[in-house]
Amino acid sequence: MKNAGNCRGNREVFMKRRYHSNKANKTGKMCVTIIVLALIGIMSVQIVNLYKKDQQYIEQEAGLQKQKEAEIARQKELEEYEAYTQTQEYIEDTAKSKLGLVYKDQIIFKER
Repeated sequence: MKNAGNCRGNREVFMKRRYHSNKANKTGKMCVTIIVLALIGIMSVQIVNLYKKDQQYIEQEAGLQKQKEAEIARQKELEEYEAYTQTQEYIEDTAKSKLGLVYKDQIIFKER
């Protein structure tokens, strides 16, 4: 009978250990689940923030591209003006408008 009582005691100890290990497993699984969900939430927020920042950069790039095209057009106009300033026509126009010079055979009419 001693052995029978001893087996019963071992069984109770075994069941207690099993109950505590199951409880610990459930708690551990719950903690891991909470951590994983928290990481998923944090990563989702970061993804949304990066998407917004990417959209801002795309808009900024489009604005800079328009500005670049405007500057290229302005550069072309300046190059054309530079070529015009090297012509005889420009020299004559400047001499007439700023210095009042004319050719000897030209007649100028002024309004009163």
